[in-house]
Amino acid sequence: MPRADLLEQIYTIVAQIPEGRVTTYGRVAKMTEGATARMVGSAMRHLPDGHGLPWHRVINASRRITEHGGAERQRERLRAEGIAFEAGGRVSAERLWP
Repeated sequence: MPRADLLEQIYTIVAQIPEGRVTTYGRVAKMTEGATARMVGSAMRHLPDGHGLPWHRVINASRRITEHGGAERQRERLRAEGIAFEAGGRVSAERLWP
């Protein structure tokens, strides 16, 4: 798990991702003061109960959902926000934030 200060930065950034948009683990990491894409992924995996963060809006660098236990729920939540998946499961680059 990332240090507490990096976790706070990651969570603050993820909270800002607008509905209908996505970003990548790496993009979030670049907006912090030292987190890596892996650290962002770890932070998303270990969110506390009742967090309310839009974790589902964070995808991998190939603009796909990383396969994990919540991957199907993540796809459903993104579809509900109007995100369509292209061939191969990619999200359109036009949906990337920022």
